[in-house]
Amino acid sequence: MKSNEMEDINRIKVVLVEKKRTNKWLAEQMGVKPSTVSKWCTNSSQPDVASLLKIADFLEVDIKELIVREYKSYIEKANSVIGLY
Repeated sequence: MKSNEMEDINRIKVVLVEKKRTNKWLAEQMGVKPSTVSKWCTNSSQPDVASLLKIADFLEVDIKELIVREYKSYIEKANSVIGLY
């Protein structure tokens, strides 16, 4: 695996933008410091699984959307396999 592939472990920043939410909003929902959310968004540290589940709930997304690099192509491929497309 290339070194740059390890940098973006989660997609929290991308999903926050898609949902038109801010780091500050997520920090308030989670009861953590904004600097903690900032570290998650820059992938300099990672939330634990319980936190990922909470983040997914707050953002109303599947937890996979927070961790799968190419989520949309992942869903399209999965749907084509089961015959939805």
